[in-house]
Amino acid sequence: MATITKKALPSEAQFGGTPYGNATKLQFNLTTNAVGAAVNSDTATGIGLGDVVRIGILPAGAKLFDALAIVSTTFTAAVTAKVGFLYVDGVDSTAVPQNDAYFFTAGAVLTTAAALRSNAPTAPLTLPKDAYVVITTAGAANAKAAVLDVIVDAILTGAP
Repeated sequence: MATITKKALPSEAQFGGTPYGNATKLQFNLTTNAVGAAVNSDTATGIGLGDVVRIGILPAGAKLFDALAIVSTTFTAAVTAKVGFLYVDGVDSTAVPQNDAYFFTAGAVLTTAAALRSNAPTAPLTLPKDAYVVITTAGAANAKAAVLDVIVDAILTGAP
């Protein structure tokens, strides 16, 4: 029987240089009004089938692990969504391709009040630049007041 130790353990970065750690949960909210439009957005019309809604920004250097989606007020019948990220500058990265379904594939059901764990088994990744958290609707357009919160588990490693 042997005891095996990785080299340089005492010098491995664990907390990004801060004494209190850098693991975080980032919360992003989508609230819609009576016609299904995103509150505090740049449009007054309801969220349509296939629309992409930007609900927040993940900072460059964020190492993404998991997400939780909380549907506290349900969306219109048949509305589903995928949740992922797209780069703020609109330019994809070959090192870490943007993925609009990184956290949830199109099967995330928004018509039942629930707490949904990520359903897209993806390896952790570190964002090379700022990225929008995006929700892309499927199934139907939304035409009612609804509330969705997406909580992203990440480690903030600092801008690459």
